[in-house]
Amino acid sequence: MGRSRVQVNKAHKTRFSSKSSRNLHRTSLQDGGRIGKSDSSYVKGARAARVQRGKMLREQKRAAVLKEKRASGGLNSAPRVIVLFPLSASVELNSLGEDVLKLLASDGSGIGSSTVASTEYKLRATVLKVPHGDLLTCMEMAKVADLMAFVASASSPWEDNKFNFIDSFGSQCLSVLRTIGLPSTTVLIRDLPSDLKKKNEMKKICASQLASEFPEDCKFYPADTRDELHKFMWLFKAQRLTVPHWRSQRPYVVAHKAGMVVDDESSGKCTLLLSGYLRARKLSVNQLVHVSGVGDFQFSKIEVLKDPFPLNERKNQLSMELDSSPDEELLKCLVPDPIKQEPLIVENTPDPLAGEQTWPTEEEMAEADKNQKQAKLKKRTLPRGTSEYQAAWIVDETDEEDSDNGESDDDGMVLDREDSNQGRRHDQDFEDDGKSLNLRDFDSATQNDSEMMDDEDLTEEQIKEEIKKIKEAHAEDEEFPDEVETPIDVPARRRFAKYRGLKSFRTSTWDPNESLPQDYARIFAFDNVARTQKLVLKQALKMEEEDRDDCVPIGSYVRLHIKEVPLSAASKLSSLVNTTKPIIGFGLLQHESKMSVLHFSVKKYDGYEDPIKTKEELVFHVGFRQFIARPVFSTDNFSSDKHKMERFLHPGCFSLASIYGPISFPPLPLVVLKISQGSDAPAVAALGSLKSVEPNKIILKRIILTGYPQRVSKMKASVRYMFHNPEDVKWFKPVEVWSKCGRRGRVKEPVGTHGAMKCIFNGVVQQHDIVCMNLYKRAYPKWPERLYPQLL
Repeated sequence: MGRSRVQVNKAHKTRFSSKSSRNLHRTSLQDGGRIGKSDSSYVKGARAARVQRGKMLREQKRAAVLKEKRASGGLNSAPRVIVLFPLSASVELNSLGEDVLKLLASDGSGIGSSTVASTEYKLRATVLKVPHGDLLTCMEMAKVADLMAFVASASSPWEDNKFNFIDSFGSQCLSVLRTIGLPSTTVLIRDLPSDLKKKNEMKKICASQLASEFPEDCKFYPADTRDELHKFMWLFKAQRLTVPHWRSQRPYVVAHKAGMVVDDESSGKCTLLLSGYLRARKLSVNQLVHVSGVGDFQFSKIEVLKDPFPLNERKNQLSMELDSSPDEELLKCLVPDPIKQEPLIVENTPDPLAGEQTWPTEEEMAEADKNQKQAKLKKRTLPRGTSEYQAAWIVDETDEEDSDNGESDDDGMVLDREDSNQGRRHDQDFEDDGKSLNLRDFDSATQNDSEMMDDEDLTEEQIKEEIKKIKEAHAEDEEFPDEVETPIDVPARRRFAKYRGLKSFRTSTWDPNESLPQDYARIFAFDNVARTQKLVLKQALKMEEEDRDDCVPIGSYVRLHIKEVPLSAASKLSSLVNTTKPIIGFGLLQHESKMSVLHFSVKKYDGYEDPIKTKEELVFHVGFRQFIARPVFSTDNFSSDKHKMERFLHPGCFSLASIYGPISFPPLPLVVLKISQGSDAPAVAALGSLKSVEPNKIILKRIILTGYPQRVSKMKASVRYMFHNPEDVKWFKPVEVWSKCGRRGRVKEPVGTHGAMKCIFNGVVQQHDIVCMNLYKRAYPKWPERLYPQLL
C-alpha cells in the first residue's frame, strides 16, 4: 500500500522580504519567548542622535564659512589685493588699472594710491600691476594676491590658425604661478569689438582657448567699459576667495611704507620700519619675523596705528576733520617680553671637545709626549755597515702616516663596512718612489668636480670655455653615467680611498652618523619631524584662538620695528617701497630660523635648456622665503633608504634636491632660479615642493671602474685596464664585479704586474663585454657663502 502524502503548498513569492519575516525564526528569551524585534525606542534614539549630529556639523560649517567671509570682506578686514597680470606684451595694463581705481574711488577718496576704500561697493582693495617681463615682481605679487586677474587682449596676433593670447613670458609665469599656488582667478578681456555679435564670438573664442590654462571655476569677463567693470566688481565683492594653504598658516604684512632708524652707524645695523595691514593670522611681538630676501630678525616693538583707509566714511568724517595732525595716530604699542621672546638662533655652535670622554691628566700627556719622541726615532731597515750614529739621523717617514691611518694591517678593502680611511695601508713600494702624494689633493678632485670656477676673476673667453666644458661633461654623463678612468700615476686605493663597495644598494646598511662633515655640527635635527610639526602647528592654532595681550589681531594696520637689520639691506628696501615690487614681512613658526638639511622634490623646467650641475649656486624661493643654496641632486628612491647622487639635474623626471637651509615645515612650493652670467634677470631652472627635513638621509655618489676582457674561457676571464698594479687588485678584491651583458662575478686573483686580474662569473662571458665595478661614498650639499641675496 502506498503511504498518504501530506499536501505542501508553495510559499507565496514576495519581491522583498520584510524585517519581521526575516526575524521570525528568532526568539528573545528575556521577553518570554516573544518574537524578536528591534526596540523601537532604541531605534528612535539612534536616529535622533544621527539627525542631531548632522545638524551640528552643518551649523559648524556654516559658522566657519561665515567667519571666513567676514574676515575677508568685513569692515575690520584687510584690503583685498587684486593683481593685474598681462598675458602678453600687447595688453595695455596702465589704463585698466586706472579704470579700476577710478571705479572704486568714485567719491574721490584714495586717488593717487594703490589702496582704495569704496563706500559704494563696501569694499577695500589694493590694485597691483605686474610689469611685463619682470619675473621676480610677478612671483612676489602672486604670493600676496587674493585675486589674480589675468588680462587678455582680443587684438592679439593670429598665429598657427589661432589667436596668440599668451606669449612666452606669460606661459613661463603661468607655470611658476601654478607651482606657487593660484588664489582665486579670473580673466578680463580687453579690446573687444564694439559690435555685439562679434563681441560675443570673440569672447567665446578667447574663453575656449584659455580655459585649459586656468582652474575650472575661473570666470571670463569683458572689461572695456565702466558698466562691465561695475558688474565685475559686484561679483568680486560677493565672491568667496580661496588662497593656497601654506599662506594661511603664517601671518604676513605687505609693506605700504618703509623706513629705517639708525642708532649707531659704526655697527652697520639699524631698525627697519614696515607699515601695512596684518593678514592671515595673529602676530605675536615675541615671534621672529622674516623679511623676504634679507633674513630673520626679532621685533623691538609693534605699533598698532589708526586705519588710513577706513571703510565707514560717515563715522570717520568728524574724526578726520577734528584730527588735523598729519602724523599717524598710535592706538597701541606692544613690547616683547625678554623671557618669552623666541631667541634668534640660526646655526648651532659646535663644541670641538664634545666627543671627548675624559680630559687627559698631566702624567698621560707626558707619557704621550715620550711615546711620540720615541716613535720619531724609529729606524728603518738599514743596510749593512751603518753605524748607530748614522742610524740616529735616519727617521722613518711612514710612521706618522701609519699612526694617522689607525695602524691597520689589513691588505684588502672592507665590504659594507667603515670607510676605507681606517683600512688604508701605504705600501712600502710606493713610499720608495719619492713622490709625496697628499690624499686630500686626490679627493678634492672628486669632491669639487661639481663646483664652478669663481666667476668674478674670469674673462669673457674663460667664461665661454667654462660653459663649453660643462656642456661637454653633461653630454658625457648622459652617454656614460658615473664611469671614471683609473689614473695610471696614482694608486687606485689612494685615489678612491673614501669609496667602498656595497653588496646590495637597496639592502646593505650604511651608518648615517659615520664620518660626518664639519658642517653637520652647525645644523639642527629633530628626533621626529612629523611630531614636532604637529606640535608647532597646534601651538600656533592655540595662539590664534586665545585672546592674548602680546598678539595683534588680523586686519590691523601695524608698524613693525625690526631690529638689527643690515644698513645696506634696509636702505635698498626703503628705495624699493616706491616701486612696483612688494616688500613682505611674515612671522615665523617655532624652529623656522634654524639651519638643517632640507630635501625637495624638483623637476627641471621644460623651457630651460642649459645644464644644471650639482652643487651649483641657485636661488631657492620656498614659500615667502628666498635664499641661496648649493644643492646635491639624487634619485628619488621609494624602495630604499639610500639615494644615488646625480651629477646633473636631468629633464623629464623628478629628482631629490638636498640643501643646507633654514627649517620650513611642508607643504611649501619651490621655484628654483638661476642667474646666468652676463644677465641680471634670473631664469626659471626648476620647479617643485618641499618634501622633508631629514639630515640622516643618505645620498651616495657612485663611480664605475671599467675593464676589458683579455682572455675568455667560458665563465672565467682575464680582465685588464681596470687597475694598473696588483696591489690595487688585492685591495678591491672583496668588491663584486658585473658586466654590461648582465653577468655577475668576483675577483679571484691578480695576474702579472700590470694590474690584470682573473675574474669568475655566473655565466659565459663574451669577448666584447665590458667588466664594471661599483664604488660608493656619501655625498653632502655645500654650505653657501652667503645665505640671502642682497638685491631682491
